[in-house]
Amino acid sequence: MAKRRRAALVLTAVLIAGALAGCSGNGNGGNTANTGTGKNGGSTNAASEKPITMTFYSEDPSPNWANMQDDIGKVLTEKTGITLDAEFAVGDPVQKSALIAASGNYPDLISSKNSINKFVDAGAVIDLTDLIEEHAPNIKKLFEGQMNRLRYSNEDKSIYVIPTYAGVDHTYFNAGGGFELQHRVVKELGFPKIRTVKDFENAIKTYLQKHPKDENGNPNIGLSLNADDWHMYISVTNPAFYTTGAPDDGEYQIDVDTQKVTYHFRRPEEKEYFRWLNHMNAEGLLDKESFVQKYDQYKAKVASGRVLGLIDQDWDYGDGEKALKAEGKFEYGYGHYPVTLTEDTKETSFWPTGFMAGYGVAISADNPDPVKTIKFLDYLASDEGQVLVNWGIEGKHYKVENGKRVIPKEVNDRKVNDAANFQKETGIGTYTNIGPHYGDGVKDATDNYYTTSFPEQITASFNEVEKEVLAAYKANTWKDLFPSEDEFPVRPWGAAWNIPVPGESEITILDEKLKDITWKRIPELILANPANFDNIWDSYMKDLEKAGVEKAEDLREELVKQRVQLWSEE
Repeated sequence: MAKRRRAALVLTAVLIAGALAGCSGNGNGGNTANTGTGKNGGSTNAASEKPITMTFYSEDPSPNWANMQDDIGKVLTEKTGITLDAEFAVGDPVQKSALIAASGNYPDLISSKNSINKFVDAGAVIDLTDLIEEHAPNIKKLFEGQMNRLRYSNEDKSIYVIPTYAGVDHTYFNAGGGFELQHRVVKELGFPKIRTVKDFENAIKTYLQKHPKDENGNPNIGLSLNADDWHMYISVTNPAFYTTGAPDDGEYQIDVDTQKVTYHFRRPEEKEYFRWLNHMNAEGLLDKESFVQKYDQYKAKVASGRVLGLIDQDWDYGDGEKALKAEGKFEYGYGHYPVTLTEDTKETSFWPTGFMAGYGVAISADNPDPVKTIKFLDYLASDEGQVLVNWGIEGKHYKVENGKRVIPKEVNDRKVNDAANFQKETGIGTYTNIGPHYGDGVKDATDNYYTTSFPEQITASFNEVEKEVLAAYKANTWKDLFPSEDEFPVRPWGAAWNIPVPGESEITILDEKLKDITWKRIPELILANPANFDNIWDSYMKDLEKAGVEKAEDLREELVKQRVQLWSEE
């Protein structure tokens, strides 16, 4: 609590100083720069004083980070007077964040997903409520009607985090998950129906029988999974609920009406999903290296073009696919299919959550200038800032024709087919999750979309092979193949994985025990002799019970119900 009090005193002192500086009008000091807003809600002039450097830590990697020497980064520094000295977590981000929170020495800005509770409990981050009220009109405008979702908990109504991982009023126009098949596979087989795991399996099996090796004599691979560290969630365990009719609530399934919580692996449907993966392994259709390969090896294998099928998200395997596209090997790219265990089950990728707060950027107790920092974040939230980080610089990355922003073909081709180098040079795509932002489908005052992800632009970004495959399936984008949001009820708690867990809660310890058991047992189940599957599953269920799974479910249910109450308050 001492650090929490220290943070409050620091913030109070800074706010008073900021107010005095504003009254004096002398233009000196770190809190007086760039206070005006232009017609689009952005800055009316560049920062007048020498730029200052803020340290920034993010739990998410940013492989194309260019130290703000990209096109957008330079403009951001010019407009706000801030540069970021960034550090990105390598390995386990939760462990890294725990070390930072315990150190007592904090980066100026902290972008956190799963660990905000650690920073709050350590007194490492400050309450942003007054800063937003006094200095962030664009942030207030952006989150209008959603501010209650920014509050930390029922007991502590402070705002410690400005959400950056969820776009406000976001609409999904395309799918990046589901089950992936290379375009050459479905083309060769005459565009077969890909609806169930059996359909997916048959496509891989039939193609492999015809083409066991690639043109260089290397064996083609049926299905490869990415099980390296936290990627295990994305490629191995999360698909168990997507394919069996449950939404993504982390490691738990929650009844939308009663909020009853179940550790999702205990659902009988999921046992059958893992039995299918066991069958794929027994049939020789699963990559034997799935549970030993490192992430870089997985991406390199994708880049080789030998992997016919994936169960993953495009942002996870995307570097490998981008390498294929850069070589013009478009038929080796992947389509996204809404595969489920049975045909009467709906794939749940687009089960709506409502606006998602909880994950985002915080200002630390060690930050030397919280007012200047909140103004930096407020600029990112402005119309001017949003157009900059999403579209780039007018005349260089986009142009305006008949009142509409348009990306020239040569720019879009580089953006799609030379994505990594394009991002490093331009910064487009680099700064989205650093600050608050609108979601896809939201338009500004000029009747243009804030982001470049809207139907016409998405379609323009597809190569000819993608267009051919989509047309064969009577779709314009991959999302057209999936159940839409309006087929599901909105979850009033958002998503359970997004709910902060109090530092003193036993959930953290229980979750770790359950994870250790699951991450040991699931690979064992998939790789086992099919005759042993049921016995291993029974042992797995008993292990979970001994580890306190029922108590974990009860404690998680309390948090879910508290979130529903918090978000329902005005």
